Amino acid sequence: MAGMVIIGAGECGTRAAFALREAGHDGPVTLIGEEPHLPYERPPLSKTTPVTPKPIAEPARYAAAKIERLTGVRVSRIDPARRVVESADGRAFAFDKLLIATGARARRLPGMEAARTLRTLDDARDILGALDGGARLGIVGGGFIGLELAATARAIGARVTVVEAAARLMARAVPQQIAAVTEARHRAAGVDIILGAEVRQAGPDRIALADGRAIECDIVVAGVGAVPETGLARDADIAVDNGIVVDGALRTSAPDIFAAGDCCAFPYRGGRVRLESWRAAVDQASHAAAAMLGSTEAYARVPWFWSDQYELTLQVTGLAEPGLPTLRRDLGDGAFILFQLGGDGRLVSASGVGTGNAVARDIRLAEMMIERGVSPDPQRLADASVNLKALLKG
Repeated sequence: MAGMVIIGAGECGTRAAFALREAGHDGPVTLIGEEPHLPYERPPLSKTTPVTPKPIAEPARYAAAKIERLTGVRVSRIDPARRVVESADGRAFAFDKLLIATGARARRLPGMEAARTLRTLDDARDILGALDGGARLGIVGGGFIGLELAATARAIGARVTVVEAAARLMARAVPQQIAAVTEARHRAAGVDIILGAEVRQAGPDRIALADGRAIECDIVVAGVGAVPETGLARDADIAVDNGIVVDGALRTSAPDIFAAGDCCAFPYRGGRVRLESWRAAVDQASHAAAAMLGSTEAYARVPWFWSDQYELTLQVTGLAEPGLPTLRRDLGDGAFILFQLGGDGRLVSASGVGTGNAVARDIRLAEMMIERGVSPDPQRLADASVNLKALLKG
């Protein structure tokens, strides 16, 4: 019997399955996952040790919701005309509506094929399980994943070297001032950071730089971004452009086929973006479920990201634009937020860093301001004595 089929049992796919039930759908729901594990949260993988998976839902919840959960099943083909999903083991799953939530895979640049990557539970167990106080860990890439892993490894006592091609850390994610705070914290913890370095070859136990330097390691991890899993869509002649192309309701170019999470490229404020974000996966899961049940509402949530490194928490809402100036709001104890205003005066991004939850409240208010299109007074925005709630109402 045909029903709702979801390819991908990560954060987005799993939550979409439950969202279908919560919205009142009582027909068949099939959740197909390639990994052998119970669906789990990915953010803790780079932040905690020992590696203990945190389930998105316990097995009893799937049974209670009558969700057919398949693990260790690789989908080999989507046939939009026949409305069938085929698996590598020869099974076929008919669908009324299909959600592609295949996520992304770790990027492997030329010369880094032999390095480890951190994307799955098995990856985390492999890497962190091999680290101890005497281990030498080399990380290629100074983004969120690489730096979170560096902080976790230092807590174990491992010696860590981070190699970044750009002139600073997290160049695509946060403004320079926040990157500088994070870099200083890592250096204080004993992490050796090499910036502006071209990697000629990496892995499994050595990083060779273009300038002739070589870094000997026990483990090498490449953290140089992720690539959306679009192969199934492309082979089915579904439009793909840096992700599976969807409209505001997360519909693909094929009838009754939707895509959500890390694998999709969706409209955002006049452009098209693809996010690798826990929040986006959660938000798009419920939106996709509603769309599969007939909703045509456009997805309009503001992007939000976070990273925990040592005692520091970084939070970003909106999409920071490198060419825009920033306004700084100091919150005390070293915590601060950097705001960016667009040419029309509207708030477009807010990036903060501080200990624990120091920036969380103001970042949440900034997220609401971006969502509502507020044009705040710049001086009041930078003045920590002014409650952001007043600017939100204004």
